[in-house]
Amino acid sequence: MTEPDEKPSRTTPAIERAWVRWVEQRDEGARDQLIVHYSPLVKFVAGRVAAGLPAGVDTGELVGTGVFGLMDAVDRFDPSLGWKFETFAVPRIKGAILDGLRAQDWVPRSIRNKGRQIEQAVAKLGNELKRAPTDEEIAVELGISDEELAKWLSSLSVANVGPLDHVVSGGETEPRQLPASRDEGPDAVVEDRELRQIMRAEIRNLPERERTVVALYYDEGMTLAEIGDVLGVTESRVSQIHSKAVIMLRARLAAAGI
Repeated sequence: MTEPDEKPSRTTPAIERAWVRWVEQRDEGARDQLIVHYSPLVKFVAGRVAAGLPAGVDTGELVGTGVFGLMDAVDRFDPSLGWKFETFAVPRIKGAILDGLRAQDWVPRSIRNKGRQIEQAVAKLGNELKRAPTDEEIAVELGISDEELAKWLSSLSVANVGPLDHVVSGGETEPRQLPASRDEGPDAVVEDRELRQIMRAEIRNLPERERTVVALYYDEGMTLAEIGDVLGVTESRVSQIHSKAVIMLRARLAAAGI
């Protein structure tokens, strides 16, 4: 994933000393100083997430939940590993924001039902055709028009925002992450690594259009609007392609018993 375009001011001697006091002495004052210094990261990540959400979403609420991700990153970051803190913190901030959105369960049941119907159709057609089905084939299977399928996929963008971040984002350049909680051991880390490998293998099997959108959204950190500019299509169309890609991946993982 690309690093943020907006960063806090470069690390100063005062911040370096704060890291030493926090890591070696667990000085709460130093921790507070670090959180304040890196707080612009939260606003930046919240803005990126909000760009893929409906206009009514309160960015302030996203910032509020993102702060917990920043705090977790400060608590777990080890400067001796040589990674930039921003690179380590951004995925955790984004994860906290997405967890907050999911906890609100703000997606209507009718939309979730449409997602399940499309997933079932994708799985059925995939088994029959031995390849990824086209939009037209999915629409026929569901007994709806192509235009109606496009509307369904657009409505699902709310449910599908960032659902793959924990397993897709983080290529070979991502810093080693500590377990999500201190109770998790090496087994949890191994399972997470294996899931990432399986997911990336499945992504390579997606149709080119869906694979490109997933790569630009998760690996490059681009917004749906930016991807639309690259591909020469509308933001709404990118949202539909993204939703379809997520559904395809879910269907394939479910078929594999994951």
